[in-house]
Amino acid sequence: MTPELPTDLVQQVARALAEDVGPGDLTAALVPAERHARAAIVTREPCVLCGSAWAEAVFRALDPALRIAWRARDGEALAAGATLCELEGQARALLTGERTALNFLQTLSGTATTVQSFVEALRGTGCRILDTRKTIPGLRAAQKYAVAVGGGSNHRLGLYDAILIKENHVAAAGSIAAAVAAARQRSPGVKLEVEVESLAELDQALTAGAEMVLLDEFSLPDMREAVRRCGGRLALEASGGVDLATLRDVAETGVDFVSVGALTKHLRAIDLSLRFSS
Repeated sequence: MTPELPTDLVQQVARALAEDVGPGDLTAALVPAERHARAAIVTREPCVLCGSAWAEAVFRALDPALRIAWRARDGEALAAGATLCELEGQARALLTGERTALNFLQTLSGTATTVQSFVEALRGTGCRILDTRKTIPGLRAAQKYAVAVGGGSNHRLGLYDAILIKENHVAAAGSIAAAVAAARQRSPGVKLEVEVESLAELDQALTAGAEMVLLDEFSLPDMREAVRRCGGRLALEASGGVDLATLRDVAETGVDFVSVGALTKHLRAIDLSLRFSS
């Protein structure tokens, strides 16, 4: 099931076009305004498609009458050389929107493709992959959408929809117990997670009444011990230095989630191309 699109998608596209086009595309203006053209967007490498709504919004902002026929849907795995979509409309609009549309498509498809590889590595473990807040400024909602398209799960969207007490919060509050108590008092009913860096801190979080615990940079033996101590009473999330090579070992300790900042932080854009047809 494809996740819901971000509510600020139109604004994201408008900002992206504004920074690229500015007061006008000086090069596209060399083409007669009445000229129409056909084009296709293809991928030069295997990928999971993501970002079609952004690309379509880019071209429709420039030419509302433009026709676009998608040959694949978000979440679909494509082979190298596959056609993503075919377009027909004002030549100027196609030229002006090309880079902005491809920027969205290659970035979001890159995220979805990476996430799918992590999801596949977890298959059969019962553990789920989570994203983080380590996103491109201004594109968090878009990247969170791409994570979901790739089969991953979204952690909190921001600082406003869940509480994650980290080491600096503990230091400022005085203790894990004090931080948890303050969170309960100020934001009752809001999901509460505590980050711990040792088994001793895990015990403190359990005593304080955390609903979920993030195990930061735990060794595999300590993760297994944390799972044993929790006994299924609450969800455990492992984080810190996890990559595809170590992911399955971490999952097999019995933790419920693994969060990986690299899903949205270490981007590798997919190689896409828009080609005009004669």
